[in-house]
Amino acid sequence: MPSTPNSVAESHADARAAGWRWAPAWILTYVALWPAPGYAEAVLVLGALAAIARLTLSRFRGGAQLLSNHAWALTSVLFCAYWVPELLSSVDAVDRAHAFAQTAEDLRYLPFLWLAASAVANPRGRRITFTGLAVIVGVWTLDALLQAVTGTSPLFFGIDAVKQLISHHPMCTAAEAAAADRLSGVLGPCNLKLGQVLASLSPFALYAMGRRFHALGWLVAAAAVGVVILLAGSRASWITFALVLLLSGWRVLGWKKLLGVFVFGAVALAVMVATVPQVRERIDRTLYALNASESGVDNALSGRGRIWGAALCMVREHPLNGVGARGFRDAFPACDPDPAQPPAWGSGPALHAHQIVLEILSETGVLGLLLWLSGVALAWRAWRFADEAAREAARPAMLALAATVFPFNTHLAFYSTFWGGLTLLLAALYAGSLLSRTQS
Repeated sequence: MPSTPNSVAESHADARAAGWRWAPAWILTYVALWPAPGYAEAVLVLGALAAIARLTLSRFRGGAQLLSNHAWALTSVLFCAYWVPELLSSVDAVDRAHAFAQTAEDLRYLPFLWLAASAVANPRGRRITFTGLAVIVGVWTLDALLQAVTGTSPLFFGIDAVKQLISHHPMCTAAEAAAADRLSGVLGPCNLKLGQVLASLSPFALYAMGRRFHALGWLVAAAAVGVVILLAGSRASWITFALVLLLSGWRVLGWKKLLGVFVFGAVALAVMVATVPQVRERIDRTLYALNASESGVDNALSGRGRIWGAALCMVREHPLNGVGARGFRDAFPACDPDPAQPPAWGSGPALHAHQIVLEILSETGVLGLLLWLSGVALAWRAWRFADEAAREAARPAMLALAATVFPFNTHLAFYSTFWGGLTLLLAALYAGSLLSRTQS
């Protein structure tokens, strides 16, 4: 039977879609290389260039075979909600040249987000990507548990050995290694973000284990990741992970059993307070907040009260479009509420606001906050009007994104290369899986 024009067009569309089957592997490679930030950034850039090249060669035809029209739109809108405030803030930023250069550089995120969304736009890609992220979380968790027992992260030891073989320099200096006051895991003692990273990616591991082994699998994964997050020492990651447990656990266990999980977690925390100096120090520091004095609250927040005061000063001085994305460190000395007092974080100015709303307001102003809120509103609208099958497909990515940007917490810098890349990746995975071409 001769081929019809429609069948030929469909076969060409299928071929174009099949040409993107490398996208899940590319995304997983990017995440797996986070312990080596330079290589991870190179993978991001190459992925963005590859996406642009393929779309250009196809003259952007067959886009519906890669992403649904709604997914194209939502992914692009979420990028704009992040990038346009950065652009507007550059006009009169404290360091205008650097701000415009950073803004131009961040255009690389748009094709990378299209690539990430296309990686989860069909059941096969979604299964590979989400399972791969769960495996990465599992491997990093086991590695951190080994470090807790032996004092050495096997993965970081291997990465550091390779680095020294190539460049004759270690990943971290001896001073950085000595100053590390928490479990560092695969990221190493000079990049103490293990707790935040595992907390943000934990939904993928919890859902994978829950789907494969039901309640027992979810409990084992929650216990293992939870112990590492407690030992990693970041109170922000504790809040993020508690939110993940709350929003994922009730579906698996029900409210009564989930309450038992939190009781068990409280007992585990009490044991660690009694036996682990680093955990005890952070709890003691948190209790300083019970002191009604301003200094007590600031000590409890590790100096963030002073940083937030400076952020509010920047908002007052630059209400419309802020001091410029990543311009916080340059504007801090002029807004430091207590310049004569040595800072709690050590020497030098604060690098960012440590809180998402204050970061957006101080660095990109009211215009930036409104654009971010518009992105949140559209993401929520997409969830609200999606059917149950679409929601179920996107649930791990949704929870990971929501927990990462939860406003009642402290945060890493969303306009930094590392944390900005992580957040935008989660946004793309959310949009691509929620509005995928097929759900079954």
